[in-house]
Amino acid sequence: MDVNRALRTVVLTGKAHIGIEQAKKAAKSGKAKMFVVAKNIKKEELETLKKLTKVPIYNYEGNNIQLGAACGKPFAISTLTIIEPGESNIMSLVS
Repeated sequence: MDVNRALRTVVLTGKAHIGIEQAKKAAKSGKAKMFVVAKNIKKEELETLKKLTKVPIYNYEGNNIQLGAACGKPFAISTLTIIEPGESNIMSLVS
């Protein structure tokens, strides 16, 4: 599977939140279905996500700049929260 294509599809056809603060909110509310985290996410932030929920976490191979580019954004993204996958098959990464 082309992870970058799946990420772009989620952003375009599904519902996703960008950033660690949005991820924490989605985890607390139970809306998150999956988290995609950059390899250079701060360890404290990753541990916080793990404590807040049992939602699967996919470790993206690239850094936050590469994750932002994969999502079609011109800025760095440490965490992408999948709320609805849309037409993407991204959920198969963690099943």
